[in-house]
Amino acid sequence: MLNSGRLRLLSLLDTLGTVRAVADTLHLSASTVSQQLSVLETETRCRLIERTGRRVRLTPAGLLLARRGREILDRMAEAEAELRALNDEPIGTVRLGVFQSAIYSLAVPAATRLATTHPHLHLELMEMEPHESGPALRSGEADVIVTTTDYSGLTWGADLEVMSLGSDSVVLVLPRGHPLASRTAVDLAACEEETWACDRPQSYMADLTLRLCRESGFEPRVACRFSNYLMLLRHVETTGSIALLPALAVTADHAVLTRRLSPPVHRNVAVVVRRGAPGRAAVNAVIAVLRDHPEIPALTAPDATRAGGDDGHRP
Repeated sequence: MLNSGRLRLLSLLDTLGTVRAVADTLHLSASTVSQQLSVLETETRCRLIERTGRRVRLTPAGLLLARRGREILDRMAEAEAELRALNDEPIGTVRLGVFQSAIYSLAVPAATRLATTHPHLHLELMEMEPHESGPALRSGEADVIVTTTDYSGLTWGADLEVMSLGSDSVVLVLPRGHPLASRTAVDLAACEEETWACDRPQSYMADLTLRLCRESGFEPRVACRFSNYLMLLRHVETTGSIALLPALAVTADHAVLTRRLSPPVHRNVAVVVRRGAPGRAAVNAVIAVLRDHPEIPALTAPDATRAGGDDGHRP
């Protein structure tokens, strides 16, 4: 009899690549993960893992079982949901991974609406930037994600179903009274001598800022790196630094100004699920409330967007 917990460990190992990464994801010790995988080999009477130096990799049998295991786990989740909700009432927990700038503009209002319309559904919000949410969705750590399809670090394969939510402009954030505030649109070449506030290295916005500045002919002089946009905006307010941020991240309670870029830059925002995952009523309810959101000024309608923007300038 296959054990669902051990199947999940094997599937995560296929996705994440190392025993340590699996252990960190599940808050277990690496030795516990290795021990459970050894038990799975005994149960299946197959060699599932082989060592290559200090690393491990799945054998052909391990790859087969890992990928079949995802299907088995999805079907088990579907059966459990059906048993708990024979009347099709959305019930249970749905884990939603969402990038920081959409938490309070999109995800929190969705959770509030679901609490009223579907009181037996629990929406668990997890802050995940684009480089984190795609792998989390594929590994099963997240059931639904809100991300940008312009993130080049994720392969958008046939295993993912992508539903557009709209287009979010990338804007230049300035302190009040900044000389560039007199312009309606700013060419980044005019910012060569400025001091920058940026996101974490290797994050979506940090990579985008670096690329756009380099395309404009200069290396940004970075004064701070914060993963928290509230801290980043505060830095702009108080020190005179500037930043590039999604328009969704900048609200009226910050003492800053925003200016569009010339040429304009935007990112396409979407809700994404695993195509092979069961269509649970709870997951479908979350998707529906995200897509049917109240008007958000910073988020233009999906049918008004074109990949890359009219000028082909992609984030």
